[in-house]
Amino acid sequence: MSLDIQQGVSLKPFNTFGIDVAARWFTQAHSDAEVREALAMAAERQWPVLVIGGGSNLLLTADVDALVLRMASRGIRLLSDDGDQVVLEAEAGEPWHPFVEHSLALGLSGLENLSLIPGTVGAAPMQNIGAYGVEIKDVFAGLTALDRQSGELRDFSLQECAFGYRDSLFKREPGRWLILRVRFNLQRHATLHLEYGPVRQRLSEQGIEIPTPGDVSQAICSIRREKLPDPAELGNAGSFFKNPVVLAELAARIKVDHPGLVAYAQADGQMKLAAGWLIEQAGWKGFREGDAGVHRLQSLVLVNYGQASGGQLHALAQRIQADILERFGVNLEMEPNLY
Repeated sequence: MSLDIQQGVSLKPFNTFGIDVAARWFTQAHSDAEVREALAMAAERQWPVLVIGGGSNLLLTADVDALVLRMASRGIRLLSDDGDQVVLEAEAGEPWHPFVEHSLALGLSGLENLSLIPGTVGAAPMQNIGAYGVEIKDVFAGLTALDRQSGELRDFSLQECAFGYRDSLFKREPGRWLILRVRFNLQRHATLHLEYGPVRQRLSEQGIEIPTPGDVSQAICSIRREKLPDPAELGNAGSFFKNPVVLAELAARIKVDHPGLVAYAQADGQMKLAAGWLIEQAGWKGFREGDAGVHRLQSLVLVNYGQASGGQLHALAQRIQADILERFGVNLEMEPNLY
Protein backbone atom coordinates (compact mmCIF):
# COMPACT_ATOMS: atom_id res chain seq x y z
CA MET A 1 0.00 0.00 0.00
CA SER A 2 1.51 3.32 -1.07
CA LEU A 3 -0.97 5.57 0.68
CA ASP A 4 -0.14 7.09 4.05
CA ILE A 5 -3.36 6.81 6.06
CA GLN A 6 -3.24 8.84 9.26
CA GLN A 7 -5.72 8.91 12.14
CA GLY A 8 -6.98 11.82 14.21
CA VAL A 9 -5.44 14.49 11.99
CA SER A 10 -6.26 18.15 12.68
CA LEU A 11 -7.78 19.79 9.62
CA LYS A 12 -6.84 23.29 10.76
CA PRO A 13 -4.03 23.57 8.14
CA PHE A 14 -6.34 22.26 5.43
CA ASN A 15 -9.22 24.77 5.57
CA THR A 16 -8.87 28.53 5.09
CA PHE A 17 -11.25 29.30 7.97
CA GLY A 18 -8.65 27.67 10.22
CA ILE A 19 -11.29 25.57 12.01
CA ASP A 20 -9.58 23.08 14.31
CA VAL A 21 -11.53 19.86 13.89
CA ALA A 22 -10.13 16.36 13.43
CA ALA A 23 -10.43 13.90 10.56
CA ARG A 24 -10.88 10.33 11.77
CA TRP A 25 -8.73 9.24 8.82
CA PHE A 26 -6.68 11.40 6.47
CA THR A 27 -4.63 10.88 3.34
CA GLN A 28 -3.38 12.77 0.29
CA ALA A 29 -3.56 11.55 -3.31
CA HIS A 30 -0.84 12.61 -5.75
CA SER A 31 -2.04 10.56 -8.74
CA ASP A 32 -5.07 8.88 -10.29
CA ALA A 33 -3.83 5.56 -8.93
CA GLU A 34 -3.70 6.90 -5.38
CA VAL A 35 -7.20 8.34 -5.75
CA ARG A 36 -8.48 4.92 -6.79
CA GLU A 37 -6.56 3.23 -3.99
CA ALA A 38 -8.04 5.57 -1.38
CA LEU A 39 -11.58 5.13 -2.65
CA ALA A 40 -11.20 1.35 -2.85
CA MET A 41 -9.90 1.19 0.71
CA ALA A 42 -12.74 3.38 1.96
CA ALA A 43 -15.31 1.20 0.18
CA GLU A 44 -13.77 -1.99 1.57
CA ARG A 45 -13.79 -0.63 5.12
CA GLN A 46 -17.12 1.16 4.69
CA TRP A 47 -15.64 4.56 5.46
CA PRO A 48 -17.42 7.69 4.24
CA VAL A 49 -15.16 9.93 2.13
CA LEU A 50 -14.76 13.71 2.12
CA VAL A 51 -12.69 14.99 -0.80
CA ILE A 52 -11.01 18.38 -0.32
CA GLY A 53 -8.70 20.61 -2.32
CA GLY A 54 -7.44 23.85 -0.81
CA GLY A 55 -10.22 23.95 1.79
CA SER A 56 -11.16 27.46 0.68
CA ASN A 57 -14.86 26.71 0.16
CA LEU A 58 -15.48 24.62 3.23
CA LEU A 59 -16.99 25.27 6.64
CA LEU A 60 -16.28 22.42 9.04
CA THR A 61 -18.79 22.35 11.88
CA ALA A 62 -17.67 19.16 13.64
CA ASP A 63 -15.02 16.47 13.65
CA VAL A 64 -15.12 14.56 10.37
CA ASP A 65 -15.99 10.89 10.91
CA ALA A 66 -14.74 9.92 7.46
CA LEU A 67 -11.64 9.48 5.33
CA VAL A 68 -10.60 12.98 4.30
CA LEU A 69 -8.94 12.65 0.89
CA ARG A 70 -6.93 15.74 -0.06
CA MET A 71 -6.22 16.14 -3.76
CA ALA A 72 -2.48 16.84 -4.04
CA SER A 73 -1.80 15.95 -7.70
CA ARG A 74 0.41 18.42 -9.53
CA GLY A 75 1.30 19.08 -13.15
CA ILE A 76 0.60 21.56 -15.97
CA ARG A 77 0.64 20.58 -19.65
CA LEU A 78 0.27 22.48 -22.90
CA LEU A 79 -2.04 20.32 -25.01
CA SER A 80 -2.38 22.41 -28.16
CA ASP A 81 -1.21 25.71 -29.60
CA ASP A 82 -2.28 27.10 -33.00
CA GLY A 83 -0.39 30.35 -32.51
CA ASP A 84 -3.40 32.13 -31.08
CA GLN A 85 -5.51 29.72 -29.05
CA VAL A 86 -3.81 27.51 -26.50
CA VAL A 87 -5.27 24.66 -24.45
CA LEU A 88 -3.60 24.30 -21.06
CA GLU A 89 -4.33 21.40 -18.71
CA ALA A 90 -3.68 21.36 -14.96
CA GLU A 91 -3.99 18.63 -12.37
CA ALA A 92 -6.66 19.04 -9.71
CA GLY A 93 -4.20 19.65 -6.87
CA GLU A 94 -2.50 22.62 -8.51
CA PRO A 95 -3.00 25.77 -6.37
CA TRP A 96 -5.20 28.15 -8.36
CA HIS A 97 -3.38 31.47 -8.20
CA PRO A 98 0.09 30.05 -8.99
CA PHE A 99 -1.53 28.35 -11.99
CA VAL A 100 -2.91 31.72 -13.12
CA GLU A 101 0.55 33.24 -12.71
CA HIS A 102 2.07 30.38 -14.73
CA SER A 103 -0.37 31.00 -17.59
CA LEU A 104 0.51 34.69 -17.62
CA ALA A 105 4.23 33.89 -17.61
CA LEU A 106 3.61 31.85 -20.78
CA GLY A 107 2.13 34.96 -22.40
CA LEU A 108 -1.43 33.64 -22.24
CA SER A 109 -4.59 35.60 -21.55
CA GLY A 110 -7.92 34.49 -20.12
CA LEU A 111 -7.36 33.85 -16.42
CA GLU A 112 -6.12 37.28 -15.33
CA ASN A 113 -9.50 38.38 -13.91
CA LEU A 114 -9.50 35.27 -11.72
CA SER A 115 -6.23 36.18 -10.01
CA LEU A 116 -5.70 35.66 -6.28
CA ILE A 117 -8.76 33.43 -5.80
CA PRO A 118 -7.86 30.84 -3.15
CA GLY A 119 -8.25 27.12 -3.71
CA THR A 120 -7.16 24.56 -6.27
CA VAL A 121 -7.71 23.92 -9.97
CA GLY A 122 -9.89 20.88 -9.31
CA ALA A 123 -12.29 22.81 -7.11
CA ALA A 124 -12.67 25.72 -9.54
CA PRO A 125 -15.29 24.09 -11.84
CA MET A 126 -17.33 22.87 -8.87
CA GLN A 127 -18.33 26.44 -8.02
CA ASN A 128 -17.79 27.87 -11.50
CA ILE A 129 -15.59 30.41 -9.74
CA GLY A 130 -15.77 33.93 -11.06
CA ALA A 131 -14.59 37.48 -10.47
CA TYR A 132 -14.59 40.83 -12.26
CA GLY A 133 -16.75 39.71 -15.17
CA VAL A 134 -15.13 36.33 -15.91
CA GLU A 135 -16.15 32.83 -14.83
CA ILE A 136 -14.56 29.42 -15.35
CA LYS A 137 -17.15 28.64 -18.01
CA ASP A 138 -15.77 31.50 -20.16
CA VAL A 139 -12.34 29.84 -20.49
CA PHE A 140 -13.32 26.20 -20.07
CA ALA A 141 -12.05 23.59 -22.54
CA GLY A 142 -12.98 20.40 -20.68
CA LEU A 143 -12.18 18.27 -17.66
CA THR A 144 -11.61 14.67 -16.69
CA ALA A 145 -13.44 13.27 -13.69
CA LEU A 146 -13.72 9.89 -12.00
CA ASP A 147 -17.24 8.53 -11.63
CA ARG A 148 -17.25 7.20 -8.08
CA GLN A 149 -20.29 5.07 -8.86
CA SER A 150 -18.83 3.15 -11.79
CA GLY A 151 -15.09 3.73 -11.36
CA GLU A 152 -14.84 4.97 -14.96
CA LEU A 153 -13.13 8.12 -16.19
CA ARG A 154 -15.25 10.62 -18.12
CA ASP A 155 -14.33 13.71 -20.11
CA PHE A 156 -16.80 16.59 -19.79
CA SER A 157 -17.49 19.30 -22.35
CA LEU A 158 -18.65 22.80 -21.49
CA GLN A 159 -22.31 21.93 -22.08
CA GLU A 160 -22.12 18.74 -20.03
CA CYS A 161 -20.87 20.63 -16.96
CA ALA A 162 -24.13 22.64 -16.85
CA PHE A 163 -22.41 25.66 -15.34
CA GLY A 164 -24.52 28.27 -13.57
CA TYR A 165 -23.88 31.12 -11.17
CA ARG A 166 -21.46 29.56 -8.64
CA ASP A 167 -22.94 26.23 -9.67
CA SER A 168 -22.28 23.17 -11.83
CA LEU A 169 -23.33 19.58 -12.37
CA PHE A 170 -20.60 18.54 -9.94
CA LYS A 171 -22.04 20.65 -7.15
CA ARG A 172 -25.56 19.38 -7.86
CA GLU A 173 -24.40 15.74 -7.75
CA PRO A 174 -22.25 15.83 -4.60
CA GLY A 175 -20.14 12.78 -3.94
CA ARG A 176 -20.40 11.30 -7.42
CA TRP A 177 -17.73 13.03 -9.49
CA LEU A 178 -14.10 13.49 -8.46
CA ILE A 179 -12.40 16.00 -10.73
CA LEU A 180 -8.88 14.90 -11.69
CA ARG A 181 -7.72 17.54 -14.19
CA VAL A 182 -9.11 20.60 -15.96
CA ARG A 183 -8.43 22.13 -19.40
CA PHE A 184 -8.59 25.81 -20.31
CA ASN A 185 -8.91 27.73 -23.59
CA LEU A 186 -6.45 30.62 -23.38
CA GLN A 187 -5.32 33.22 -25.91
CA ARG A 188 -1.99 34.60 -27.07
CA HIS A 189 -3.70 37.78 -28.28
CA ALA A 190 -5.55 39.21 -25.32
CA THR A 191 -9.19 40.20 -25.25
CA LEU A 192 -9.30 41.91 -21.89
CA HIS A 193 -12.42 42.16 -19.72
CA LEU A 194 -12.38 45.57 -18.08
CA GLU A 195 -16.10 46.08 -17.55
CA TYR A 196 -15.81 46.42 -13.79
CA GLY A 197 -15.15 50.01 -12.78
CA PRO A 198 -12.64 49.32 -10.00
CA VAL A 199 -10.32 47.57 -12.48
CA ARG A 200 -10.34 50.43 -14.97
CA GLN A 201 -9.93 52.93 -12.15
CA ARG A 202 -6.94 51.10 -10.68
CA LEU A 203 -5.23 50.87 -14.07
CA SER A 204 -5.89 54.57 -14.65
CA GLU A 205 -4.42 55.44 -11.25
CA GLN A 206 -1.31 53.53 -12.28
CA GLY A 207 -1.10 55.48 -15.54
CA ILE A 208 -1.67 52.37 -17.65
CA GLU A 209 -3.62 53.23 -20.80
CA ILE A 210 -3.02 50.05 -22.80
CA PRO A 211 -2.93 47.26 -20.20
CA THR A 212 -1.49 43.79 -20.66
CA PRO A 213 -3.04 40.68 -19.05
CA GLY A 214 -0.31 40.95 -16.43
CA ASP A 215 -1.30 44.54 -15.68
CA VAL A 216 -4.92 43.46 -15.21
CA SER A 217 -3.85 40.62 -12.92
CA GLN A 218 -1.75 42.91 -10.78
CA ALA A 219 -4.55 45.48 -10.56
CA ILE A 220 -7.03 42.83 -9.48
CA CYS A 221 -4.58 41.41 -6.95
CA SER A 222 -4.13 44.85 -5.39
CA ILE A 223 -7.90 45.42 -5.24
CA ARG A 224 -8.53 42.01 -3.68
CA ARG A 225 -5.78 42.49 -1.09
CA GLU A 226 -7.38 45.77 -0.04
CA LYS A 227 -10.91 44.37 0.11
CA LEU A 228 -10.41 40.80 1.30
CA PRO A 229 -8.43 39.46 4.26
CA ASP A 230 -5.57 37.03 3.66
CA PRO A 231 -6.64 33.60 5.02
CA ALA A 232 -3.08 33.12 6.29
CA GLU A 233 -3.64 36.08 8.62
CA LEU A 234 -7.40 35.98 9.28
CA GLY A 235 -9.44 32.82 8.73
CA ASN A 236 -12.07 33.17 6.01
CA ALA A 237 -13.46 31.54 2.89
CA GLY A 238 -13.82 34.65 0.75
CA SER A 239 -17.36 35.61 -0.21
CA PHE A 240 -19.65 33.66 2.11
CA PHE A 241 -22.96 34.42 0.37
CA LYS A 242 -23.99 34.32 -3.27
CA ASN A 243 -25.37 37.48 -4.83
CA PRO A 244 -29.10 36.68 -4.89
CA VAL A 245 -31.05 36.73 -8.15
CA VAL A 246 -34.62 37.96 -7.58
CA LEU A 247 -37.68 38.95 -9.54
CA ALA A 248 -37.55 42.47 -10.95
CA GLU A 249 -40.71 43.32 -8.99
CA LEU A 250 -39.01 42.53 -5.68
CA ALA A 251 -35.95 44.59 -6.62
CA ALA A 252 -38.22 47.51 -7.52
CA ARG A 253 -40.02 47.28 -4.15
CA ILE A 254 -36.71 47.26 -2.26
CA LYS A 255 -35.49 50.25 -4.25
CA VAL A 256 -38.47 52.34 -3.15
CA ASP A 257 -37.19 52.31 0.44
CA HIS A 258 -33.51 51.92 -0.49
CA PRO A 259 -32.72 54.05 -3.57
CA GLY A 260 -29.05 53.07 -3.37
CA LEU A 261 -29.80 49.38 -4.02
CA VAL A 262 -27.01 47.77 -6.03
CA ALA A 263 -28.65 45.59 -8.70
CA TYR A 264 -27.77 44.23 -12.13
CA ALA A 265 -30.28 43.25 -14.80
CA GLN A 266 -30.08 39.62 -15.98
CA ALA A 267 -30.80 38.21 -19.41
CA ASP A 268 -33.96 36.49 -18.14
CA GLY A 269 -35.43 39.74 -16.79
CA GLN A 270 -34.51 39.08 -13.18
CA MET A 271 -32.17 41.22 -11.10
CA LYS A 272 -28.95 40.19 -9.36
CA LEU A 273 -28.54 42.05 -6.07
CA ALA A 274 -25.27 42.74 -4.29
CA ALA A 275 -25.43 40.57 -1.17
CA GLY A 276 -22.70 42.62 0.47
CA TRP A 277 -24.74 45.80 0.07
CA LEU A 278 -27.80 44.17 1.68
CA ILE A 279 -25.71 42.88 4.60
CA GLU A 280 -24.05 46.26 5.11
CA GLN A 281 -27.40 48.09 5.04
CA ALA A 282 -28.63 45.72 7.73
CA GLY A 283 -25.77 46.76 9.97
CA TRP A 284 -23.73 43.58 10.03
CA LYS A 285 -20.50 45.00 8.61
CA GLY A 286 -17.77 44.71 11.23
CA PHE A 287 -19.99 42.72 13.62
CA ARG A 288 -18.13 40.44 16.00
CA GLU A 289 -19.30 37.98 18.62
CA GLY A 290 -16.47 36.13 20.30
CA ASP A 291 -14.09 35.11 17.51
CA ALA A 292 -16.80 34.85 14.82
CA GLY A 293 -17.46 37.99 12.85
CA VAL A 294 -18.15 39.88 9.64
CA HIS A 295 -15.13 41.58 8.10
CA ARG A 296 -14.88 45.30 8.80
CA LEU A 297 -14.19 46.15 5.14
CA GLN A 298 -16.22 43.55 3.25
CA SER A 299 -19.66 42.51 4.44
CA LEU A 300 -19.67 39.38 2.29
CA VAL A 301 -16.79 37.87 4.24
CA LEU A 302 -17.27 35.98 7.49
CA VAL A 303 -14.07 35.70 9.51
CA ASN A 304 -12.56 33.59 12.25
CA TYR A 305 -10.58 35.85 14.57
CA GLY A 306 -8.80 32.86 16.08
CA GLN A 307 -10.79 30.30 18.02
CA ALA A 308 -14.26 30.42 16.45
CA SER A 309 -15.85 27.07 15.80
CA GLY A 310 -17.52 26.16 12.56
CA GLY A 311 -20.78 25.96 14.45
CA GLN A 312 -20.41 29.54 15.67
CA LEU A 313 -19.71 30.81 12.16
CA HIS A 314 -22.65 28.83 10.79
CA ALA A 315 -24.94 30.25 13.48
CA LEU A 316 -23.80 33.78 12.60
CA ALA A 317 -24.47 33.12 8.92
CA GLN A 318 -27.98 31.89 9.75
CA ARG A 319 -28.69 35.02 11.80
CA ILE A 320 -27.62 37.19 8.86
CA GLN A 321 -29.80 35.16 6.48
CA ALA A 322 -32.84 35.51 8.74
CA ASP A 323 -32.30 39.25 9.11
CA ILE A 324 -31.93 39.85 5.37
CA LEU A 325 -35.05 37.79 4.68
CA GLU A 326 -37.05 39.77 7.24
CA ARG A 327 -35.79 43.18 6.11
CA PHE A 328 -35.75 42.75 2.35
CA GLY A 329 -37.64 39.54 1.55
CA VAL A 330 -34.45 38.13 0.02
CA ASN A 331 -33.02 34.67 0.64
CA LEU A 332 -29.23 34.58 0.87
CA GLU A 333 -27.54 31.33 -0.09
CA MET A 334 -24.24 30.30 1.47
CA GLU A 335 -21.35 29.61 -0.89
CA PRO A 336 -19.15 27.33 1.25
CA ASN A 337 -19.98 23.66 1.63
CA LEU A 338 -20.93 22.67 5.17
CA TYR A 339 -19.67 19.51 6.78
